Formats: sequence, C-alpha cells, structure tokens
Amino acid sequence: MKRISIIGIIIALLTQVAVFAQDASIKVSVKKQVSVGEQFRIAFEANAEGKKFVAPSFEGFTVVGGPFNSSSSSVQIVNGSMSRTVSNTYSYVLRAEREGTFTIGSATYVVDGNEVQSEPCQITVVAGSADPDPVAQGGQQGGQQGASGRQQNTNDPQVSGKDLFLKVIPSKRSAYVGEPVVLTYKIYTRLPVSQLSVSKMPSYGGFWMKEVNDNNALRQSSEVVNGIEYSTAEVKKVVVIPQKSGKLTIEPMGIECIAQIQTQREPRRSNDPFDIFFNDPFFNRSYTNVQKNVETAPITMDVKNLPMDGKPLSFSGAVGNYNFSASIDRNELSTNEAATLTITVSGNGNLELLNLPEPVFPPDFEVYDPKITSSVDANSQGMNGTKKAEYLIIPRRAGDFSIPAIEFSYFNPSKGTYSTLCSQQMDLHVERGAGGESNEGGVFASNQEGIKYLGSDIRHIMANGRLKPTNTHFFASIPYFIMLTALFLLFIVASILVKKRRQYKQDVVLVRNRQATKVAKGRLKNAFKYLKDNDQNHYYEEMSQALWGYISDKLGIERSVLSMDTVKSAMTEKGIDEALANQFVDTLNTCEFARFAPGDATAKMEDLYHKGLDVIMKVEKTI
Repeated sequence: MKRISIIGIIIALLTQVAVFAQDASIKVSVKKQVSVGEQFRIAFEANAEGKKFVAPSFEGFTVVGGPFNSSSSSVQIVNGSMSRTVSNTYSYVLRAEREGTFTIGSATYVVDGNEVQSEPCQITVVAGSADPDPVAQGGQQGGQQGASGRQQNTNDPQVSGKDLFLKVIPSKRSAYVGEPVVLTYKIYTRLPVSQLSVSKMPSYGGFWMKEVNDNNALRQSSEVVNGIEYSTAEVKKVVVIPQKSGKLTIEPMGIECIAQIQTQREPRRSNDPFDIFFNDPFFNRSYTNVQKNVETAPITMDVKNLPMDGKPLSFSGAVGNYNFSASIDRNELSTNEAATLTITVSGNGNLELLNLPEPVFPPDFEVYDPKITSSVDANSQGMNGTKKAEYLIIPRRAGDFSIPAIEFSYFNPSKGTYSTLCSQQMDLHVERGAGGESNEGGVFASNQEGIKYLGSDIRHIMANGRLKPTNTHFFASIPYFIMLTALFLLFIVASILVKKRRQYKQDVVLVRNRQATKVAKGRLKNAFKYLKDNDQNHYYEEMSQALWGYISDKLGIERSVLSMDTVKSAMTEKGIDEALANQFVDTLNTCEFARFAPGDATAKMEDLYHKGLDVIMKVEKTI
C-alpha cells in the first residue's frame, strides 16, 4: 500500500490538473535601528525558484559574512490539484560603522526570465545600543513559518575561538635587563584560511625590538592543543631586549584573515518525494568565506635588575655569552705611518646595544675615531654575530711604546655571574721616518676625518687650465633661455604623466584586471617549482591562490564574496561561456581534493598544473 501511495503521488505530480502559486516577490527582514559597531543580519526571502540573485551595495555598512543561502519547499495535493510553496533566502551579516540614516537599495532575482526586485529599506544607526531584534541577531534563531509547516535555517556560519586563534609564545617570561627574549607569534586553525594581514601591531613599551627574518615563517605544521589537532604556522617572530626592570607588558597583536567554512543547508521538509534525493548531504554542502579578526593575549614579563655584587669596573652593559679579542696589524713601523688596531666581540646576546671597550694609546700617537662595524643576526636563539671597532693610529715620534691590555666584561644570564676577558699588551717599535718627526711626508688631518695621500685624494693645483673671459655671463644668455624653456616643457610633460598615472592607480578594478594574468603566472611559476621539488603543501597552496586570485582580480570581485557556489554564477554574469565556467569550477574542486585523494601524488600534481594553466589561458582569451 505504501508503494502504491508513493506511485500515486508521483503520477499526480506528473499529471497535475492545476498548480497554484502566488506571485513572485522578495521580502526583506532587517532591524530598523542598530548601534555603531553592532553586527546584525539582513535576509532577502524570495517566494519562488529563480537564479542570478544580486544583492544591493550595502553602502554605509561593512559586510562581515555572507551570502548565506537556504531554501525550502512544501507541496500539497488536494483532489488531484497540487499547490507548491517555495522559499529561497539569501542573508548577510553587516556591521554598522557610523551614525546616520542609510538606505539599502533593491535586491534583484530572476524568476522565469522576469526580474523581481525587493523594496528599498532604511536603517538608522545610533550611538547608543539598539533594541534587540531576533531576526537580526547574526542568524542565531530560526523563524517559524506557520501554515506551511516548514522551518527556515538562519544559522549563519561562525568561527569560534576553538577553530581559529592567535598565540604569542615567549622563550622565557623572566629575564634580566639587557637579556634577549624571542617572541614567536603562531596561528592555530582547523579551517582553511587565506589573506592574512596584520590589523593591529603589538606595542613593546620598555623593550628594544628587532624582527627575525626566518625562512621557516608560514611553514605549516601540526600541533595538538587540549586534545585537538591544529594546523599551525609562524606569522611573526621578534627579538626583544628589556631596557628597564619591573613588570613589563607586551600589548596584543591582531591579524585579519578569511576563513572558509563548509556549511550544510537545512534539508527540505515537504511531501515532495523527489526531495528525498536532493536532501542528500552531498548536494547540500557549500563553502562560505567568513572574515575573522584574532588577537593574542597580552603577556607580562618579570624583568630583573643586574646584580651589583661582583660587578667589574670595566662592565658597560654587555649581557650574554661572548668571546673577545684585540690585535694590531703591525708591531714595527716608522713615524707618520699608519697602523690599525682591531677590537672584536662575538657571541650571543645584546650585541647591537653593547659598548666596545676603549683602548688607552700613548700620547705621541694620533688616533682617529674608530670605524664600528657589526654583523648581527636575529634568529630563534636570540641575537648572535660579531661587532668590531677599528682604530687608525699614527705615531709622530720614534721610540718603543706599549698599548695596555684591554678588558671586556659581560654578564652571563644563564650562570647569573659576571665574566671578564682580557687581551695581551701590545708593544710597538717606531723608527724615525724619512721625513723625520715632523708632519712632512704625510698629511696631518687635525679634524681626524681620515688619512689622505698625495696623488690619490689630494691633487696638485692645475697649472695649465682652460681660462674664460671675465665679462661673460650665463644668466640672460641664449643658452640660459633655451634651458629655461626646456625645463618648463619638461615640467608640463611630467605633470601630465603624473596625473594620468594617478588616475590609472585610482581605478582599482582596472589595475587588478590588468595585473591578474601577471600575478597568476607568477603563482603558477612558483607552483611548477614546488612540483619539481615534490613539495605538495606549497604546491597546492600556490595553485589555489593562482586560481582564486586570478578569477577575483579578472572579474573585479572581492575574494570574501567568492565561494564554490558563487564563482560559476559570477563568471556567467561576466559573459564567460557556461562550459568554461564549469571547467574552472571543476579545476578548483580538483585542487581542493587532490591532495587527499589516493593514487600517484606526482601524477595528480602534474595533471592539476596543466588543467589550471589551460583553464586560465582559456578564460584570458575569452575576456
């Protein structure tokens, strides 16, 4: 009997006597008053099946999420006549940015070839808090539809703190003044994310800071936190050196990104037997781009003063673990000849901030200001490298001289003690030069700018120079006016070029359109390199960015509104052939699932590369 009943219903559907449907229309549901900074929901509900839904511009508001699409239908058969009710809802989450009254224009929807428009609506944005409205609370509640016996799914996708968060990890939370500390900023996610950008820079009050140029930045790895496995990546790493003692706080860092959420549409609830087929989860899946801001928690560091016990007189603020040396390039020379004394400190610590010790020279030596050079690398272990001081010295009198031993003291935070390193005494024997003990034979630079040798940096006065008549003037001459006219014309041409370039840059859509192919080729070139290296993670990331970035830039559509469901309709609206749009969407799907599919990974990567290159070239030729 049950089978016969279902067959009877199908026959009634196929041989229906009459179908009653109400006129197509679009109903807008939204709060009439919101407050500045409040997030609220606006829904456009169409009572008919159609295509090419186009939302208004939402001028005056920021689109935080959407579009979120849901649909439902119900069928009734009475005495051989069928009536069917259909509902398609497109919702967005908006954020109010400033006070005022704003008008949201009409949304359009094509039903049976006819364009249906919604009524414009006005929203007032006030400074205080607005009255709560269950329809506009971010899609957290569903509305009952009464007689139709259906319930509309208005649960908009949300990204929770367990799905995506940002964390700062210090190498230590207690340090001495002058001791380097490494801060690692890592993002933890269980969702695909893209378009990472820093929305809030951290503040390092009381610290000296230097960024780490780490080649491992943004390299993905897996990490388990509280029993949950996350994909992690280092987005930033810095070395900070506290400059004062006490409780010092490092302010949060914020990152803005786009998270892609796989959503499940509400199953259709109706008497239509064909809905059983279309309610399968495979057909109800969709992907939604959601903008998300995440911040680190502020961290407080306990900074201790350096101990006074055992502090050497030669200590000048060096904190770390160092090696020290001092040497002179020659021990025997003549008067007015130059020698170089080099002081070198190497190791790990606050190298860029420490002061090198100053040697004591004999009074008969002329000493020039030292040349300070440093080669310091900030990395995961802190700061290490070398710092040098080179002194250029010239003895002015013959004899035997000594440069006393040089001491260098530093504080080792791992041991909590001071250490002192000492060089050997340097003895010099100075012979009388050819010019005696005067300044003859060399150049005495009293301002200590450096040594300049005759015939190299100092030239003789030119005896046979070219002379000019004394009564000739360039001003008001014919060459003067020619040059003035040329400069004026050059200024006009430059002004025109600058104006045209400024107008070109202001057309953001045109700029993105013209650069889309260039950017895509760069991504594909990188993908090909990773293909040769068999680096699957970087390869699939570059291929995905090449496809999504190209279609976004070429069509002038923001990435935040593109998804697997909307890219095909967006390409069709821009006049691209439907078969080519289907090929582009199939390539995107292949890129998403190829890395997880069984089989030969290299063959899949090569096949995807050729497919991506082929579909981009076809779209480029079509447009």
